[in-house]
Amino acid sequence: MSKTIEFLFDVGSPFSWLAYHRLPGFAQEHGASIIWTPVLVAGIFQATGNRSPVEVPAKAMYTLLDLQRWGKAFQVNFQMNPAFPIHTLQLMRGAVALQMQDEAAFQRYLAAIFHAMFEQPRNLGEPAELASVLTAAGFDPMQLLAMTADQAVKDKLKENTTHAVARGAFGVPTFFVGEQMFWGQDRFDFVAQALAQA
Repeated sequence: MSKTIEFLFDVGSPFSWLAYHRLPGFAQEHGASIIWTPVLVAGIFQATGNRSPVEVPAKAMYTLLDLQRWGKAFQVNFQMNPAFPIHTLQLMRGAVALQMQDEAAFQRYLAAIFHAMFEQPRNLGEPAELASVLTAAGFDPMQLLAMTADQAVKDKLKENTTHAVARGAFGVPTFFVGEQMFWGQDRFDFVAQALAQA
């Protein structure tokens, strides 16, 4: 049986962005494939009573420092988005819509959106900014917007999010190796141990 890592993420989460950069190389190192599972972190928070660290002033200050440290550790250029937090419902529906149609387009979309979130920050909550980012990545913004309105896309994102909560997820990034759950970009060592036992 092949080894798999399921990756639950939301593009509005800087810690998901860090994990996104680390995961492909890590999976290759451990002979594992990745299951990409877009979820809506706001929905997870609502269902579990959790909330963003930025809502606690002291924790918000520490979290920004921690993100900078992890960016250096993962050798990526992290810049906090001045518009954070950005409501990601439409962005995550876009991810689901593309994943349902074309894996290559889905990956291109993730690269563009994450880059515009936390490497060269843009306010993706503004339609004109989002349209500019999508166009530069080779997408038709109006076509993608229409795709996000499809009921099957809406239902799939809701299903992913509800299922995540049912399995014990309370935030992102969350990883599953079989039934074992790991939360946070700092849990790769434990994920590696689970893969070794798989």
